[in-house]
Amino acid sequence: MQIVIASGKGGVGKSTVAASLIYLLKDRYKLIVVDADADAPNLHLLFGVEKWEEEKELTGAKVARINQDTCIRCGICYERCPYESIKLVDGKYVVNELTCEGCGVCKLVCPVRGTITLEEARSGVIKKTTTRYGFPLISAQLDVGRPNSGKLVTEEKEWAKRIMQEQRLDHMIVDSAAGIGCQVIASIGGADVAILVAEPTPASLSDVKRVYKVVQHFREPAYLIINKADINPGFKGLYEFAEQEGIPILGEIPYDRAIPYSMTMLKPFVEAFPESKASKALKEIAKAVEDEILK
Repeated sequence: MQIVIASGKGGVGKSTVAASLIYLLKDRYKLIVVDADADAPNLHLLFGVEKWEEEKELTGAKVARINQDTCIRCGICYERCPYESIKLVDGKYVVNELTCEGCGVCKLVCPVRGTITLEEARSGVIKKTTTRYGFPLISAQLDVGRPNSGKLVTEEKEWAKRIMQEQRLDHMIVDSAAGIGCQVIASIGGADVAILVAEPTPASLSDVKRVYKVVQHFREPAYLIINKADINPGFKGLYEFAEQEGIPILGEIPYDRAIPYSMTMLKPFVEAFPESKASKALKEIAKAVEDEILK
């Protein structure tokens, strides 16, 4: 199976929950893990990864280049660039590669044919390693100012599928980015089931509703985990939403101040503090995942 863990909102503890569930399931199932947050990957930190075994660059972004030998300094490209990515520096027009979108307007308006070209640039890098726990982890990092975050995630998952076939692994667990952007859509697309993580706040409820619509678009079954369940006792919105949509709740996790310490220890929370109330709740949720989804 391919299981995606999503939240719609950052800061609800999605990656913390994902890392703990992966840790609790790793001995009973052959897993491969994909960190699908190409903007801010962090699963490798939670699993104490120090080095990568293999890296692949992804190209595809376009960046404008100005040939200074044939440029006549007319400034039309500077005036017409919709992203204001062309600047006059020491009497020469140059492209800011961090903001250039490769739209081609500058090339179109340049009066000297061939002076401005669109060239491929690196969008990011995909990395693979085997964690100290024995399962492979694939992560990606989008380069600053580059597009194609969704394509990076798609390439991550394709690489993971090949490894699953080669090593005869059972399941792929994908830790999605926050929000509902391209990389989240790429994470959810093709999955067999989605596990949504939310906290009992109006903002989290609003965002988990949005990501649930994406899950519905792909016609995938969804489950809900309520993290920090005791921080807002009077808020019942998540329970009402789950009941209304028929979403099973896998469990509730109490707020625990020790979670940041587990991050500094570079360990999943359930490994660092196995006897805490939050860890016990996570163990019950892992059993529910096993009973209701994996079996």
